[in-house]
Amino acid sequence: MIEETKLILTHNIGESIELKQAHCDAALWRYVYAGKPKPFFHPVHTPAGFCVTLFEPHDHFWHRGLWFTIKFINGENFWEEGEPFGTQRLPVAPSVTPISDGVVQIAHDSVWERPDGAGIVFNESRVITHRKLDADAYALDWSISLTAQADLALERTPFTTWGGYGGLTLRGNRNWQQTRLLFSDGSTSDRPIGHPALWADLAGTFDGGNKVTGGIAMFDHPGNLRHPQPWYGATGAGHYFNAAFLFHEPLSVAKGQTLSLRYRVLIHDGIWDHDRLQNAYESYVVNDDASV
Repeated sequence: MIEETKLILTHNIGESIELKQAHCDAALWRYVYAGKPKPFFHPVHTPAGFCVTLFEPHDHFWHRGLWFTIKFINGENFWEEGEPFGTQRLPVAPSVTPISDGVVQIAHDSVWERPDGAGIVFNESRVITHRKLDADAYALDWSISLTAQADLALERTPFTTWGGYGGLTLRGNRNWQQTRLLFSDGSTSDRPIGHPALWADLAGTFDGGNKVTGGIAMFDHPGNLRHPQPWYGATGAGHYFNAAFLFHEPLSVAKGQTLSLRYRVLIHDGIWDHDRLQNAYESYVVNDDASV
């Protein structure tokens, strides 16, 4: 256990990693990397201590907070967890490194295994970096490198009344009301269906006080495939959104090819306006450093 600049970092080897603020009992966030078919973040709290994530809702029990996966790979399901389904397994526990004031880095490799352990489709290297940004905000920067172990077709369910999803995804707390999804073009939507944007921000009101608000934004790195990526999601009781890079069409990845994706997830108190979010996005792009 390491206490540094009022943060307490704990690694429960073989289970999870969590970061706490010294003055709070609840984890600021917990990254669970074992015991479930895919790694995920839950809970994720705003700096003021309000939870933005939901864990295993009864109708979508494979939705766990904040996670990354793809719907279909060569026709096999890596999203829902009804047999048979693919998994993400870590052969070795992640490394966890406090780098500097307010910066903590998690790094790990994982294998994406076909249903019933029939083979490996991807070897993944993942780095997630926590950064304190302001008193009311912090970031989780994701760097994902997926190296194909065979010729792969990455696919989604084509959208009809639903579909198109896959990629970096948030399932939001039900204790979150009057929410809105705001996009980099200034538009809002209660039901974005493949909406292209540099970023998306879900924010609203929590129980627990008078006018208590907060949100979570995802920033699409300009170096990503299909940037600006399409967004899919919904407000209301089903709070959900994701950077759906496969929304409009599938993607072929040849054996040995590496697919790299980078995102910033910004967790904040308050309802941020468009200008503050856009400035935060531009700061991410200008100051981005994959190594730290």
